[in-house]
Amino acid sequence: MPELPEVERATALIRSVACGKVIVRVETSEDTIVYTGTDHTEFAKELTGRSVVDAARYGKVFYIKLDGEGRAPVLHFGMTGMLQVKGQLPTYYRKTPKTASSDWPPRFMKFILHLKNEATGGISELAFLDARRLGRIRLCASPLTEPPISTLGFDPILSMPVLTDFQTAVLRRSCPIKALLLDQSFSAGVGNWVADEILYHAGVHPERRCNTLAPFEVQKLHEQTQYVCKTAVAVNADDTKFPENWLFKHRWGKGKKKHTLLLPSGEPATIKWVTVGGRTSAYVAELQQVTGGINESEDPPSVNQSDSDSDLTPLEEEEEITIVAIKAKRTRKVGYLAIKFLAGVLNNNVLPECRHCYALQASN
Repeated sequence: MPELPEVERATALIRSVACGKVIVRVETSEDTIVYTGTDHTEFAKELTGRSVVDAARYGKVFYIKLDGEGRAPVLHFGMTGMLQVKGQLPTYYRKTPKTASSDWPPRFMKFILHLKNEATGGISELAFLDARRLGRIRLCASPLTEPPISTLGFDPILSMPVLTDFQTAVLRRSCPIKALLLDQSFSAGVGNWVADEILYHAGVHPERRCNTLAPFEVQKLHEQTQYVCKTAVAVNADDTKFPENWLFKHRWGKGKKKHTLLLPSGEPATIKWVTVGGRTSAYVAELQQVTGGINESEDPPSVNQSDSDSDLTPLEEEEEITIVAIKAKRTRKVGYLAIKFLAGVLNNNVLPECRHCYALQASN
């Protein structure tokens, strides 16, 4: 999923391609899921004829500032959203796959902005793509003071709290630190790989409970949250330019690929994986140990337990996955009860007065 650095890269792309140009036409695809609080026709009407003044980001949300009266487009990539300029390949989350295409209009397009350079008369086109339809397109009169941005926590680059406030916010929680970092109402823009990178550099295990952290550990987390985000943004989220000692360069593949990450001593690092906050977390065993919170011999805590997520808002990208899993389980249960009931009827093993009860149970 695109995180703060990738969304900042998208914002920079909009500035370079669209700023100062007039939106003379907007092509849209109907999508009642991705378009939220508006529809594709209203979206096109709201933007057409207005000039692009700037683009900005907060957390994983970005928006386009337009001149004149009217609302601004507020965008979220979700899991697979991306931008593409006509004549170029789309900007993928990680490395561009071999199947990437510059065909136009692109597949999974939700809208295309036709941008006119008034000085030269030239037209450039910028598209928003979303294959899995987990992204969101909104129109807001005041993006920073309206949802979704108004519901977000601090932005590590734009509004990082001072250490004392950060420490208070962390230590009052009892959930695993990885789950807290993923919570967008706490730290907006931090996603899975960024959270793991922060924890790796801070030397904190992803399963450590927030209220068990020592002050020096919280200080490291405060420093590394800014360091990781600023470093990634400085190279335009180009992971080939990330430092070689970053976990990001070695974490992929869950051990199927040999990595070259070294410990400060020069010995090979041991990368392990664990599920925290519903997400796969990578960590270095020698540097990030479970101390002060849980015992490694015990089963790792689940952030779905009532004592660990009472102060967390749901993770946006996990909600749909959880709902689908519940529906699948429910469907299997209903199917099983229906088969059991029918078998009983055929074998005359279900009394007439009980058949209604089976039907009610299956419907629930």
